Amino acid sequence: MLENNYTRPNEFIFVGFTDYLPLRVTLFLVFFIVYALTVVGNMGLIILVNVNSSLQTPMYYFLSNLSFLDTSYSTTITPKMLGNFLASRKSIFTCGCALQMFFFACFADAECLILAAMAYDRYTAICNPLLYSTLLSMRVCICFVALAYFSGSMTSLVHVCLTFRLPFCGSNVINHFFVCDIPPLLALSCTDTHINELLLFALCGFIQTSTFVVIFFSYFCILITVLNIKSSGGRSKAFSTCASHISVTLLYGTLLFMYLRPTTSYSIDTDKVVAVFYSVVLPMFNPIIYSFRNKDVKNALKKLLERYWTF
Repeated sequence: MLENNYTRPNEFIFVGFTDYLPLRVTLFLVFFIVYALTVVGNMGLIILVNVNSSLQTPMYYFLSNLSFLDTSYSTTITPKMLGNFLASRKSIFTCGCALQMFFFACFADAECLILAAMAYDRYTAICNPLLYSTLLSMRVCICFVALAYFSGSMTSLVHVCLTFRLPFCGSNVINHFFVCDIPPLLALSCTDTHINELLLFALCGFIQTSTFVVIFFSYFCILITVLNIKSSGGRSKAFSTCASHISVTLLYGTLLFMYLRPTTSYSIDTDKVVAVFYSVVLPMFNPIIYSFRNKDVKNALKKLLERYWTF
């Protein structure tokens, strides 16, 4: 009977952070700067990797894809969020909501897999340097990246199809600030969502947990190898190469917190803050971490600027 009594909403309305206009304008400016830094930094890193022959290695190939993913899923969310800060009525059509959910989930899942590939790259380079060119040929790297995008697309498609077949027979107001994310929509449904929660837990849990295990095992092996390096210079270089990779795994804590919980434990205000971190702020860190902490990138940028500055 329930399926016959509900009307699927044509749009969803966001509550956002606040109705106080001066604060909304301030937040708009802050997040606009964050988004601009995200796009400029990540796109600059992609261009730098592709135009500099010294950076065309598996490590930087994965890094350029990571930058693309950061830019993509930030762009999926932030422009609409910025518009909502200044709009009197914050809404999105259902089809737009489904598209945002698909692309955001796709890029986020793919990023976890790319991070795992990057950890495997460092493990191979440090622990098995003689086999590095064989184990991580360009063909293998392309297969890794293609698998990441394919897996992200398939899991995202499952989430979107199952979420938007649910009945939303009550309010169409989402107490969130951006994209139609999965947890807020599940909380909005007026029917049992255990199947959705189970698949969310299974698919996200598998991708996030398995990639985290790969990253942890890779860096554990790297740590053992590095501690056995007698040269202090070689040990320092190996540690500095891996340090930036480890810092990006902050993504996992927020994703595990958001998606591997039952809907009964959702806290709207807390979830908003966490969602801001992993969807808007964290993508900005990628170029900062890899550019300012990596000598190869800094040297390549210096040479590029010197070449064009001369002309």
